[in-house]
Amino acid sequence: MNETQHWRVGVIGDPVAHSISPAMQQPALDALGVAATYERWHTPAADLRERIAGLRASDVLGANVTVPHKQAVIPLLDEISELAMRAGAVNTIVNRGGGLFGDNTDVYGFATSLLEVCPDARERDALVLGAGGAARAVALGLADAGVTKITIHNRDVERANGLAADLNPIEIQVAESTADLGKALSTASILINATSLGWHAGETPLDSAWLSALPAKALVVDLTYRDTDLLLTARERGLSTLDGLPMLVHQGARALELWTGRTSPVEVMMTAALAAREPRR
Repeated sequence: MNETQHWRVGVIGDPVAHSISPAMQQPALDALGVAATYERWHTPAADLRERIAGLRASDVLGANVTVPHKQAVIPLLDEISELAMRAGAVNTIVNRGGGLFGDNTDVYGFATSLLEVCPDARERDALVLGAGGAARAVALGLADAGVTKITIHNRDVERANGLAADLNPIEIQVAESTADLGKALSTASILINATSLGWHAGETPLDSAWLSALPAKALVVDLTYRDTDLLLTARERGLSTLDGLPMLVHQGARALELWTGRTSPVEVMMTAALAAREPRR
């Protein structure tokens, strides 16, 4: 890394105004002594190709990628990691001398945040709600954490079965019926909401009554990086909870290391992310 160069890096998405990545990445860059500015790069789909081409500039370290572009950027890159290929999504792009390398740090971010609060994860059963890109990253992260029994439940059963097939040889069961869901909940000591439901008050991916079926030691996880109705209800029932902020921080820390080749100041990033987190509306 050229120490005299002033670098640019940012987050690409549509929208990005809500992103707290700049709030945690800029203090981290400053703490490392890297002369770089982290920006929000609002990018509609029609402008994505031009935006990605701009990352080849000599003063750009790379970018984070958020919705809805994590899949769409893949054909615009020169190379992607095996993990990104498996996840079917790129959330981090690194400029390597004008060549663009895509990676996925969401899987690492989820596995790391889970193991921080649940070091015995490999001894637990997990139930994932959802079958989209987030659920795919969660399933890969669960496998990395050593979880051997993973069940997916999604309203679109065909999509859930497709995801399970895609992730072979990871063994994933699909809870297709209400009876299947009840059975999975009775043994799941890790429940993860990987759907988009929960950002706003009044939204929940699962009727609160279902939470009573969980084991007493269960951990309820929501990828949304704030308290959700699901997490609030789980705590009222005496269950442990984890929101998505630690995942956000750890995936960002891994991205920063890919850009700079330096060890990320995770505590600095966590403190900044906590301060920047908005209350739920």
